[in-house]
Amino acid sequence: MCFEIMDEDFRFRYHHPLPNFYKVSNPANPKTQIDNSVLKDLERLAAENNCAGISYSKLSDDFRKEWNIDFDNVIIFKYLMSPEILEMDQSKLKCKLIDDEFQEIGRKMYGFADFLRKNEFSAELLNPLDDKISLRAIAMQSNDAVITRSNMCLFKEGLNIGFFMIHTSIENLPFKQENDMCWVGEFCKTCGKCIRKCPENAFDENELVLRKVCTAHREGCSQCMLVCPFYKKGYIKIKQKYDKRVAKKRG
Repeated sequence: MCFEIMDEDFRFRYHHPLPNFYKVSNPANPKTQIDNSVLKDLERLAAENNCAGISYSKLSDDFRKEWNIDFDNVIIFKYLMSPEILEMDQSKLKCKLIDDEFQEIGRKMYGFADFLRKNEFSAELLNPLDDKISLRAIAMQSNDAVITRSNMCLFKEGLNIGFFMIHTSIENLPFKQENDMCWVGEFCKTCGKCIRKCPENAFDENELVLRKVCTAHREGCSQCMLVCPFYKKGYIKIKQKYDKRVAKKRG
């Protein structure tokens, strides 16, 4: 079971648009096939710039039609959001610090795009503040993430993961064919800490997030993340615990 994305229109309104930091133009005739050595160089560059990991989304024709987009290959660069900031009480200062981090990491994304352009691939940073498209929906297309009960995007690297995306001409990226994280939905149904601990009671009678009530997107509340077992213990430990529970039930 996987939860669906709810009310995507409500974005994190304290983020400011990223300036344009491209230094290299897109090639006139971009390549579509990347050598493994160049891909490894990109992954190394990302790691050197404090990225927590990279995922890859291949967008289906139906998905592209639904969102009215003309690209299908996306590279997702993930970064760990600062626990020190997330664990602050919600405030204007917290929102500013989250945005400062967003701006700092976002600037590095242009360097990754320039790297691809230098290697003769097209590369364009997706605007994370564009209301016309859901970056979380694109993340789900990677088969490397799920939506939690509290409507957050969970990657195996952690719950406190922010991400940027670059769409590219590269056709032979290492796309995952299946999502092995859908068990998270069943785990969330047995937990409910995010619901019980929400200071705004931002869940309806069906235990779905009420984004108009939730203050995360405008005041920086992180409470549902902070109480979540995936934040406290990490994906691997929770998966091991869940597998033991399932095995015990099966006898």
